[in-house]
Amino acid sequence: MKKYENILFDLDGTLIDSSKGIFASLRYAFEKAGRKIPSEKELYRFIGPPLNVSFSEFCGMNEEQTEQAEAFYREYYSTDGIRMYSLYAGVADMLRELSAAGKRLFLATSKPEIFAREILADAGVLDYFTGICGSDPANGRNSKSEVLLCLLSLYTMIPADTVMVGDRKYDAVGASDAGLDFIGVLWGFGDSAELSEYAPVLMPASCNELVRALLL
Repeated sequence: MKKYENILFDLDGTLIDSSKGIFASLRYAFEKAGRKIPSEKELYRFIGPPLNVSFSEFCGMNEEQTEQAEAFYREYYSTDGIRMYSLYAGVADMLRELSAAGKRLFLATSKPEIFAREILADAGVLDYFTGICGSDPANGRNSKSEVLLCLLSLYTMIPADTVMVGDRKYDAVGASDAGLDFIGVLWGFGDSAELSEYAPVLMPASCNELVRALLL
């Protein structure tokens, strides 16, 4: 695999297992909105795409209903759900090794940047990142493609020297739209069947495998 100077990481399902907090926040949002709470299997679909897309496409909500559901979600997530996460095994060591080797690390997430920064700081890994970019619909940054293009522009990265690391098809599509290679990790919310459709340059099963490949 070729050498990359810039490594862009997804957050949910790539660096952290955030399912408990996301599911609790979604259940709260559906209950507050007076809607039937989906099963856990159905809730998994919400991990990856932007919230407004999920509420609209998966639940058939109109714009007003989507905005209200998002507000309910963030009401719970900002105080309780945000704490319900854990770093995947090996993530802290992986970030430390890559940073020590001179790689520039960035975070590209569909979460609002303020939540992402709080999580990384709480986990003790914020200082490994050169830059962070999250969703910001008010400024036209909603999809993973838009988040990645924003990062590339802000930090004047050359796509050929940059790779996106994620666990879902949304990360792969975003990478393709931004002209980036894609690495699909197998410890998150996606699987090899989903990720292999997007021609990843690597599908590592562990952080150690990913580090070894990136530092060859």
